[in-house]
Amino acid sequence: MEQSFSDRIFKRVEPLWNSYLEHPFVKGIGDGTLDVEKFKHFMKQDYIYLMEYSRIFAIGASKARDLKTMTIFANLLHGTMNEEMDLHREYASKFGITKDELEATEPSATVTAYTSYMLNKAQSGGVENAIAAVLACAWSYNFIGNELATWPNGTEHELYGNWVKMYSSDAFANIAKNCIDLIDDIGKDKPEHELKELEEIVVKTSYFEYMFWDMAENISMWPVAQTV
Repeated sequence: MEQSFSDRIFKRVEPLWNSYLEHPFVKGIGDGTLDVEKFKHFMKQDYIYLMEYSRIFAIGASKARDLKTMTIFANLLHGTMNEEMDLHREYASKFGITKDELEATEPSATVTAYTSYMLNKAQSGGVENAIAAVLACAWSYNFIGNELATWPNGTEHELYGNWVKMYSSDAFANIAKNCIDLIDDIGKDKPEHELKELEEIVVKTSYFEYMFWDMAENISMWPVAQTV
């Protein structure tokens, strides 16, 4: 059986994604030991990240060459802006953070770099670049969610259980699957040099994902405190 493009990509990123599972922030969510202040920082940064991430689905829809692909991007946009971002709004409410405060969050250096890279790649190429730019986030979060759901307290923790439930849910698995199916469908007729370019986008965004976990763990913003 011929290897799919997504199988090829997964072989490249699997070691890196496995390292996420050893990251103290991710492990802290899974075993319930994560410091709440770290999670608050993560949740706020992830919310504004998702605002920019959602733009890429809109870019993908605008660059789609057929109604089927356009519809998939539109559904992905809807799922992200409603189901996924609703989770963040629910957590914010628990922490006494208003929706306006969430949206006014200043992006960290990592979020700025990550979203700028994704948007640049999505805008500078065709529809294939848009799906490659979002693939690592959707797929790796489902990868993490599925693993943490098998941990003893993964889905039952009073604070972090809902996070694990979201990213291991059938609804989110469907978002990830739609992204995987899109990259496979789009990659079928691409020459090798273009496949390599798309693969590198997924690899780079996978590294950015690791940097995101580091940013959350360290509650970091920018390397030097702002003085102006």
